[in-house]
Amino acid sequence: MPESTHRVGSQPPVPGARRLPWQDGEGRPAYLMPGNEAGMLARIADSLEGAQLHDAAIVLDHSLAVLANGGATDHELRFAAERLSECLHNALNVAESRGMRLHQGDNEAGD
Repeated sequence: MPESTHRVGSQPPVPGARRLPWQDGEGRPAYLMPGNEAGMLARIADSLEGAQLHDAAIVLDHSLAVLANGGATDHELRFAAERLSECLHNALNVAESRGMRLHQGDNEAGD
């Protein structure tokens, strides 16, 4: 089984940096530095996160259909499991990124 590449609770390089829904060239999480929240890169990240969550909903529906099919082959079940794993990985990254931004807002409101 491949090793998980998701690292729960990874810390941004600087406080207030936003985790982006892609990795850098070396496979590490990519971040958007503070002060760029309204820029083009942030809008691209928002769009990609939305697409990832939409895709996850579609994959979930298809996977439920495969599981409901008592005659599904091992290949079909494995394919569904692999797609679900990819979608879960993406959804965890989106949740972590959005959660960090929520906490940043809490910290700023308390200042």
